Amino acid sequence: MARVDVAVVGGGAMGATAAWRLARSGRSVVLCERFDPVHDRGSSHGATRIFRVAYRDPRYTDLALRALPLWRELEAATGEVLLEQVGQLDHGRSEAVAEVADSLAAAGRPHEVLTPEAAADRWPGMRFEGSVVMSPDGGRCWAERTVAAAWRAAGAAGAELRSRTPVVRMEVRGDRAVLHLPDGEVEADVAVVAAGAWVGDLLAGLVDLPALTVEDEQPSHFRPLDPSAEWPSFLHHRPPADGTDRPLGFDAYGLLTPGEGVKVGGHGTTAACEPDRRTGVDPGRAAALSAYVAEWFPGLDPRPVTTTSCLFTTTPDDHFVLDRRGPLVVCSPCSGHGFKFVPAVAREVERLVSGEAQPEAAWRLPG
Repeated sequence: MARVDVAVVGGGAMGATAAWRLARSGRSVVLCERFDPVHDRGSSHGATRIFRVAYRDPRYTDLALRALPLWRELEAATGEVLLEQVGQLDHGRSEAVAEVADSLAAAGRPHEVLTPEAAADRWPGMRFEGSVVMSPDGGRCWAERTVAAAWRAAGAAGAELRSRTPVVRMEVRGDRAVLHLPDGEVEADVAVVAAGAWVGDLLAGLVDLPALTVEDEQPSHFRPLDPSAEWPSFLHHRPPADGTDRPLGFDAYGLLTPGEGVKVGGHGTTAACEPDRRTGVDPGRAAALSAYVAEWFPGLDPRPVTTTSCLFTTTPDDHFVLDRRGPLVVCSPCSGHGFKFVPAVAREVERLVSGEAQPEAAWRLPG
């Protein structure tokens, strides 16, 4: 049996970055990933993700601001460009956009409030409704590039990296965590579970998790009609179909992926699924997204260039789960809006591994 200070289960962006931080602190670390280091089966693949500090909930504005210097630290450690601040827009429901503006103002962050007409003059490739808030702090993260960089950094810091190594079962033995692997066992003082859509199965009977829903999100890339047009990242807030306001939810999102087109997702593209039994691209959902693009984006060809799928694992209130029970640290799920926080979440994991309590009630485990 191998024995380490920390075992990290799941080598996506969260797990790999946490492994790097933990290994560079001098701990012995093993990272177990059931697939290849960079793969398309989970929540960290594809080229880009939105970065934004513009949130209705000020706790996430604060977390994004904490993440900013940590992104730069990870870039410095890896020699990679991982975050580009090209700006980010919110528009739609007046109460939602007003809360975004209030959160930015309270944090002292620069932002502009524009009319739909003024916003369309500046960004003619888009249509807008309601108030529009522009945050220059926002932009895009490079997703797969981040995962690959974090794997390299973790290995350079001394972590043992095991790809294609599924964790068959986990148990708590005394005050330590035990990972059952196909070729043996690993015993750790602490196990960090960053397994995304598989977290429920791995921790069944070990940790009381909130109810989780695994969803297959199906975004597409669309070709800009004017290659020179500017495309900040964006969120569209519209009334929820069920009438229930979700302060961390939104109707649609998008951003420019240089070399691929403008990525748009969220509107009618999400469906519940089982992570190991996905059915691929759904033509009906793809058509619904194309219709949305045709209505709201005069600067895009509504015929998708590419369509992909990505797993979201959500809690009932869309908050994160970042907490510890005994030797188990839960670093998942992040409810479909976690990538921008990757290095800050990894820092939270480091605190929890060190024995510090989770101060934020919204992220604690039940009980």
